[in-house]
Amino acid sequence: MKHTLLLATLAAGSAFAAPTVTRLTPPSELFSSGRADPVVARFLPGQRFDLQATVRPDAGQKIKAARFLVDGKPVAANVALRDCASGCVKGVAAETAIATVRAVSVEVAGRHEFSVEATQADGQKVVATGNFEVVPFTAAMGPKVKNIIILLGDGMGASQRTAARIVHGYAQGKALHPLAMDTFTATGMVKTSSLNSIVTDSSPGMTSYVSGNKNNNNEEGVFPDDTVDAFDNPRVEYLSEYLHRTQGKQLGIVTTADVFDATPAGNAVHTSNRGAGTGIVDQFFDDRRNTGLTVLMGGGRKWFLPAGTPGSARTDTSDYAFSATDAHTADIVKRWGASAGSLDKGRDLVQEFQSAGFSYAPTKAELDKADASKPLLGLFAFSNMNVALDKINGRRGTDKNGLNGGSVVDDFGLPDQPMLDEMAAKAIDVLKRSPKGFVLMVEGASIDKQAHAMDTERWMLDTLEFDRAVRVAQDFAAEQGDTIVIVTADHECSGAALIGGATVTDKALAELAAKKGVANLRNGVVGTYEKAGFPHYRIAADGYPETTDIDYRLLVGYGANADRYEDWRTRKTPQRDALQPFATEAPLKWYPANAMERDDAQGDYLVTGQVPGEQAVHTATDVPLSAYGPGALAFTGVQDNTDVFFKLAQAAVKGVVAPADTSGSKKPPKPKR
Repeated sequence: MKHTLLLATLAAGSAFAAPTVTRLTPPSELFSSGRADPVVARFLPGQRFDLQATVRPDAGQKIKAARFLVDGKPVAANVALRDCASGCVKGVAAETAIATVRAVSVEVAGRHEFSVEATQADGQKVVATGNFEVVPFTAAMGPKVKNIIILLGDGMGASQRTAARIVHGYAQGKALHPLAMDTFTATGMVKTSSLNSIVTDSSPGMTSYVSGNKNNNNEEGVFPDDTVDAFDNPRVEYLSEYLHRTQGKQLGIVTTADVFDATPAGNAVHTSNRGAGTGIVDQFFDDRRNTGLTVLMGGGRKWFLPAGTPGSARTDTSDYAFSATDAHTADIVKRWGASAGSLDKGRDLVQEFQSAGFSYAPTKAELDKADASKPLLGLFAFSNMNVALDKINGRRGTDKNGLNGGSVVDDFGLPDQPMLDEMAAKAIDVLKRSPKGFVLMVEGASIDKQAHAMDTERWMLDTLEFDRAVRVAQDFAAEQGDTIVIVTADHECSGAALIGGATVTDKALAELAAKKGVANLRNGVVGTYEKAGFPHYRIAADGYPETTDIDYRLLVGYGANADRYEDWRTRKTPQRDALQPFATEAPLKWYPANAMERDDAQGDYLVTGQVPGEQAVHTATDVPLSAYGPGALAFTGVQDNTDVFFKLAQAAVKGVVAPADTSGSKKPPKPKR
């Protein structure tokens, strides 16, 4: 039952009727169920957010006015009121009104009630009430941190971390080469649910860490609303925006995915549609003065090239333009200081970044030469970058698995891509010149993408690549002493399970695959408990296994998988990436479209999936978080993903609350080779 109260003095003889508030934002259990707990929406003192209500009037009536109150006092800001005659989701009546106040903030810590009071044309009024909390800063026990580095292994649960450690080497139960993330001071567990599901996708999975609030799946930096416009939803201020506005910190975003993807965009972009590529990348550039964006690196060149250019994906249908005559969107510009945008599919965004003083790097060679004293844009692929296994084999010259007889990266036309640790090092080199400090997010994106594909060796090596970027951040933090580093994930992907080790050599495994069937490839291969032993991957000088097809290899199963055939050996090529603009052209069109096509009944050992479709899926399992540097000890225990935001802000604004640990100022041990 909605927490709604009708206030009306009805004229004599008039029929009793009641307008209704159907949605109140920020989200609140007080409004939804009448319960005061839990408090869903939480903010920092002074953090900005929007107030919004959807109000359905009586039949034949209209809502003529609305106002918002916080703790009984009217909010002193313009209320934009629009109807749903056009632009609202299916099922919302045309006469429904949406009332919005943009960029509200509250300084006083504690719980607050907020309400909307809407007046119908006949004079009837309706009031709906919700609550939120302003989380106080507390007295510091240690110094303020200058820099924040968030390393996000997309889809990286405990199994993915453990698998990477095993590949690095074990002997008699001991890890030979600890991962960098294993040497962090403190580790806790994180609950990952989104606003509308126990299983999150990457959008709210990321934004919870950097906004302190839950979003719906597919939404970034906004609360849900009843309009179809992907860019007009009620906003909540990001950590980057808050710290840039209040302290002048700069922002860096580094990913192995397309930069428009959910995780990178979930640090700076406000949209209810994570797929709105043109508007997302435009918002990166146009609103850089709000976020302090100084470094942006990854794939995604297709969104930066003018429409009509080969490889361009820019369209007006995924862009945004806020009308100056519609207060509902005009106030985003006026009160948030955001760009109005425009439908400009012909825009050359690479050129605009360069004209704004950014260096541009399309290859590793250009990245190496980029002037670290300037802001940096690096776009190393048209969409997602190639994964670590294929980049490494391309560099080694050992990859002849490409469909033209060359390497996989040659087939993609991208032979000179940087590794994630190289990108992270360059980003830090640029950002460390920021006098007020920086916030840097570094994403290992294809841990998730390859777990979706159930491509075991590719996500394992992407986890190793990610850990090398962790080492770069840890080394910087150890040298500086004023930097907090956290390593975590937005969610787990695929329900990966390290079930044991092969009981046979790689040669024997190939022979068993030729014999086919469950009796050979399951009963004759899978060793559990002591039969699993310790797989011995030989690590090359570049830090990666010489080969992943070894004797007595690590075996991985999946609990959230789609159907696939299994022969336990490394797939020669990745699956086709439908997001690549040339995916329908040779040679990429010949890459397998899904796991069943990729495996092509290899070995004839069918593993029936737990889920429909062609991909493994995310799970609701808690994920590990490790922290290093001043304030690391605050991140122990079981915590909600939104809690991380408040701990980071506390460290940056007031200082760390846990005793300063000493390991954050010492050089971490290097793994031996």
